Amino acid sequence: MRALGLVGLVLALAIVGLVVKKQMTAMAVIPAAPVAGDASASEPASAPVSQREQARQVQQQVKDALDAAAKTRQMPDDN
Repeated sequence: MRALGLVGLVLALAIVGLVVKKQMTAMAVIPAAPVAGDASASEPASAPVSQREQARQVQQQVKDALDAAAKTRQMPDDN
């Protein structure tokens, strides 16, 4: 029974790894289009954005989204 569970876990990990690899190669091929509400959309399209700057922007967007989600989930203390 443990062997079956281990095989299932390894199989699930392999599937996730393949999906991640496929997504990463797709991201490398397709250049990111600016989002309509994004601040960088107001910049001229001819200005190239470095990969490092683009990664920083994505990290900031994720952080902002997580902060907004955490604020909506806060509950009052039961004192």
